[in-house]
Parts: sequence; structure tokens; C-alpha cells
Amino acid sequence: MTVFSELRMRPATAGGWAWDASTTARLVMAGVVIFTLLVGANLATPLYPLLQANLGIGPFGITVAFSAYVLALVSTLMLAGHWSDHIGRRAALLLAVVVGLIGGMIFANADSLAMLSAGRALQGIAVALATGASSAALRELLPARPDWASRFTLLASAGGVAAGPAIGGILSLLPGATSTPYYVHSVVLIAMLVPLYLLKARPAITSVAGPQPLKVLAPRRPSISSEARGAFWLASAVGFLSFTVFGFCLSLAPGYFAQIVGADSRPLIGVLAGLTLGASALSQLLAVRGRFVVPAGLAVLAVSVLLIAAAAAWRSPWLLIAASLAAGVGQGVSFRTVFNDVAGKVEASRHAQIISTVYVITYLGSALPVIGLGIATAVFGLQAAVAGFVALCALLAFVLAAVTLAAAFRQPD
Repeated sequence: MTVFSELRMRPATAGGWAWDASTTARLVMAGVVIFTLLVGANLATPLYPLLQANLGIGPFGITVAFSAYVLALVSTLMLAGHWSDHIGRRAALLLAVVVGLIGGMIFANADSLAMLSAGRALQGIAVALATGASSAALRELLPARPDWASRFTLLASAGGVAAGPAIGGILSLLPGATSTPYYVHSVVLIAMLVPLYLLKARPAITSVAGPQPLKVLAPRRPSISSEARGAFWLASAVGFLSFTVFGFCLSLAPGYFAQIVGADSRPLIGVLAGLTLGASALSQLLAVRGRFVVPAGLAVLAVSVLLIAAAAAWRSPWLLIAASLAAGVGQGVSFRTVFNDVAGKVEASRHAQIISTVYVITYLGSALPVIGLGIATAVFGLQAAVAGFVALCALLAFVLAAVTLAAAFRQPD
């Protein structure tokens, strides 16, 4: 089946050679696509201070550019989160790579806040198209190991977000600090198009009949079965909190962390910004189980974000590092548990749609609160705004920890 017949949702035409990849190769492709797109979406994190100086924009402008990515991502998840169920996983992933390539090139050549925001918005659309498709593909390829499918999904997602700032910081040392990282990333995306195009795709999970197949791509009103509703809202709440913390790490945190460590090295700031995301990704490899995992993880997250603010007050780089790592581990184990719970309760035919809806709420956590943080920074200054921001994050984490702890006690032994 060609990519074009998939996109048109028409029967495959007999023809040329195609790569009949093994299950392992398909697993790698599904994970690598979302990982690479998220790397590209976060290359800019250590570049924001430099972009502020070059383009003459303030902290609020940076939060606008950052939020353009998130809002485009959320909108696309709402409008097209179910597309891969109908056009196929391979076609959705290939389309995502093409859009991400265009977005990266626009961002690399941006000379205004409008162009920065446009490039970021296209990157958000690309990540949205790949999110549901890659998650659903991993679950379909590991039908007997749903827990590991969730682990791989979150490992690839959090790993890509964590690696982006570090890679961006290193590549920014080359000539063309704000453009070279995106040119290098574009080469990687172009190379990925080749195996994706040649891959022998499996049929879409939901077939389309009738003279107007494109009607199934129209936006849908999300609906959750009663069995999965409680798990859905818990996963969404934990995800919203998680990405509120992540959004801070990837937007205003570079400047904040630079003050704590007293350095302006872009690679160093990129690594610091990605510590929480990296710890979250690596925590997917931990075999932590038990009914108290979620409340314990949320409590660790709450304490850790408070310690990040304390690190600034005490000018302690080592406390900043320890708190960032602990926050990532606490978030990682708690979100994986609730994410796996909802993924296991959703019927296969609607997996991409429901998981995309979870991510709609999750990604809003890195848009709305971060915009508020940008406004507060302009009014009260960075230190005071961050202190209030992390206090609110800690409060929400403690509330969710209490709610999940009460639910854990109600569970039978």
C-alpha cells in the first residue's frame, strides 16, 4: 500500500517493492519518529536567551512563542487525534515528519516573533499528528505487553523532550547558533522519510467504506466509556500537572537556572533544563509497582519543585540538580502508572483518539500556566514569579497525592 492510497483511504494498488519490516524494526520506527520530532520541538530551549537578545523580545514574548507550539499541538490533537485510526499509523507518522521539517526550517530562519511562533506552531502540529499514531502503533505491536507499550511511549516522549535542550545547546556552539541546530535536525528528518516511505504498511485499524471516506476525518466529540472514565480524568490531571512543571523547565527555566549556577553556557543550561525530563524518561525503566506508587510519586514531585525554588534562594547548584532529578522520577513513575491504567481500559479501535484526548489536557498544562508565569514575571520579576509558580505546582501535587492515597486505601488487598 502506498502512502498516497493510505492518505486517500483507498484500497491498495498492486505494485512495487516495499520493506516488510520486522516487529522490532516497526517498534523502533514508531519510537524514533516521536522521539526525533520532540527533540526538534525542544532544540530552542537553551536558545531562548539568545533569541531574546537577537530579536529584542522579552520573557513574555518567549512564553508566547512557546505557547504557540502547545496551543497548535492541542488544537491538532482535538481535530485530528483520531486520523491514524483511519489513514494508518505509517501515513500519519510520515505526514508528521513532513510538517515538522517545514516548521523547523521556518524557525531556523525566523527574524520576528511572528515567524518564531509560526515555526513553533507547525512543530506542534507535527508532534500532535505523531502522538496518537506512535502510541497506538506501539500498543498494537506489543499486544501481550501493554505495560511495556506504555513505557516505550513515555520513554520516547520524555526522552525526546529531555534530549532536545541538551542537543540544542551543543549544536548552538557551531556557527549560526540559532539556525544550525535546526538544519542538522532537518537532515535527520529527511533521512527518516526514506524508511517510512518504503515501509510496507499494515491496514488501518478502522476500515472506511462509502463514496466519501474523508468524512471520518472530521473532528469528533470525545467520549469515554464508563469503565475508563475515572482512569481518564486521573491521568489527565496528573498529566496536566506534569507538563506544567515541564513547561516551566523548557521556557523560562534556562534564564532562571543560569542565575542559580552563575553561568551562561548554552550546553550547560540545556542539560539543566532537560534534567527533569531525562529523569522522567529513565524512570520508565524502573519496575516500581504497588497501590501506593502514584501518591508516593506525586508527593516526591511536590517536595522536589519546592526544593527547586529553595535552590535559587540558597544559590545551590547541587540542590537544583538533585531536586530536578527527583521531580522527574516522581512524575515519571506516577504518570506511567495512571497512563497505563487508562490505556489498558480503552478499546483498541479508539486508542489513538482517547490517548490523544488525554494529551490534549496534558499539554494544556504547559501552555496556560506558563503564559500566566510569563505575565507574572513581567509584573513581579523572575524570582518572585517562579516562587509563586512552584508553590502552586506543589499544592496541586499534594492534593492529587492525597486523593490517590485515599483511593489506594479503598482498594482491596
